[in-house]
Amino acid sequence: MKRRILFAGIILLLAWPVFASAGDKFSLPVSASSKVLGYAPLWAADKKGFFDREGLDVQVTVTQGTSPSMQALVAESVHVALSANDGPIGLIEKGVHLAMIAGGSKTTHMIMGGKNIKTFEDLRGATIGSSTLTSGTAFLLRRVLKAKGLEYPRDYSLVNVGGSGPALMALSAGKVDAGILAVPLNFKAEQLGLNLVGKVTDVFPNYLLSSFSVQREWAAAHHKEVIKFLKGLLHARRWLEENREEAVSFLADDLKLKPALARKGLEYYLEHRAWEPDLSIDLDGLKAVIEVYAEQAGMVGPPPPPAKYVDLTYLHEALNELGWR
Repeated sequence: MKRRILFAGIILLLAWPVFASAGDKFSLPVSASSKVLGYAPLWAADKKGFFDREGLDVQVTVTQGTSPSMQALVAESVHVALSANDGPIGLIEKGVHLAMIAGGSKTTHMIMGGKNIKTFEDLRGATIGSSTLTSGTAFLLRRVLKAKGLEYPRDYSLVNVGGSGPALMALSAGKVDAGILAVPLNFKAEQLGLNLVGKVTDVFPNYLLSSFSVQREWAAAHHKEVIKFLKGLLHARRWLEENREEAVSFLADDLKLKPALARKGLEYYLEHRAWEPDLSIDLDGLKAVIEVYAEQAGMVGPPPPPAKYVDLTYLHEALNELGWR
């Protein structure tokens, strides 16, 4: 009996540094504007332990929209926000000291039509479902349709139905005539007999839809933790590419997708470099976002350069520490 007690005591003593280190992890609340495949590096870093290995206790909150994600960042309810890029751009233009520190994903959105909507011309007079009416993919959708000769609200109506998941439900139920869907739900729409009207990348090949943003002052005061956060993300991005079968299983479970759809989606993102391997911010892709934002917001004069919104020093340092540069 005494030997058992002694053995248990030794086990507890050996385990104590582990328990203590868990309590010493830096708490880092993070927001994500939606639960989508495009944000997979964040989900993987969180659920597969890459943040834990960096000594971070990351708590991810899905805010269901760019605006609430930005509000949480400004209010310091979170310290890192992953959202559509028009969010931080708009706040920076208002004088808020934010910076984009790493790329999220380029757009994979496609415009899908109901069974009688097959071309852009068929969209005249149509009701189109979007995630919002005044930000994110709504800006992008309106700009793509303008390039195809369709003006809002003269030629079509927009209705807020939510992200790609709710948009697909509304489209398949006939509540809207068309919708803008991200990979892989566009593939599911095709399986349901819905039509591909056009790809956003036909108009904007490198449109950088999302990024990770921080408050500049907070990041400067927590330099080491920002580097650790980015290292966790970088490991997760590499894991998605190098462990595809396990990644497919993880994404199917985490995003509630059928494995075949998760596989098709992952392959699309990787093959089309929708996530840059080093999570860098494609400045040409961001420039396209700024131009669309400037037009929608009625900004006077030429759009600001991407450098106004970006600080890549943290990402470069993280890559250097990993030996990936």
